[in-house]
Amino acid sequence: MPIQWLFDEPLLFIVWVASVLVALTIHEFSHAAVAVYFGDNTPKLMGRLSLNPLDHLDPLGFLMLMFLGFGWAKPVPINPYNLRNSRVGSALVAAAGPLSNLLAIIIFSLLIRLLASFFAADNLLIYFLFYLVLINFILFVFNLIPLPPLDGSKILFSLIPNRYNEFKYKLSVNGPWILLMIILFDSLSKLNLFGRLFGWSFSILSKFI
Repeated sequence: MPIQWLFDEPLLFIVWVASVLVALTIHEFSHAAVAVYFGDNTPKLMGRLSLNPLDHLDPLGFLMLMFLGFGWAKPVPINPYNLRNSRVGSALVAAAGPLSNLLAIIIFSLLIRLLASFFAADNLLIYFLFYLVLINFILFVFNLIPLPPLDGSKILFSLIPNRYNEFKYKLSVNGPWILLMIILFDSLSKLNLFGRLFGWSFSILSKFI
């Protein structure tokens, strides 16, 4: 777990924490910015249209990320009824987080390629950029899972017709528990589904870094 680096590799731990904060801020700020663009000022009024990592930090989610390797940021408050074209607007607001992580992956991967000729592979700046690519990649893939409260579920709900609202409601209520059970089962069993998913996906990504 990353917390072990605090004692073994304190500088790497600081770099890791910094990269986590930057990646989470990119994700949450993008949700807020797109929501405001489409007419919902709720994120702005709640102080979430911000690039300050502290505005998006959830203390419990951050501690769990450090100790357990799984955590979360503070969700951006959105009122879909304020959005122009509520259905399309909600989908775009939800997609903004993962898409911003994808854009960050491209930018930071290009920076690694650019700077690799000038810095050694174990340079802290290279580590920082690599961790940014890694964490943004995890956020991108994980948040596309179509289970509440992840962004993938909100994109899915915007595509499902209103006649399935009962299904949406039931999944909204039970989705977080289903997701938690899957994560716990995956962690305690030998299946390692998330590890396989991230490993397979990142092996593809690494070919382009």
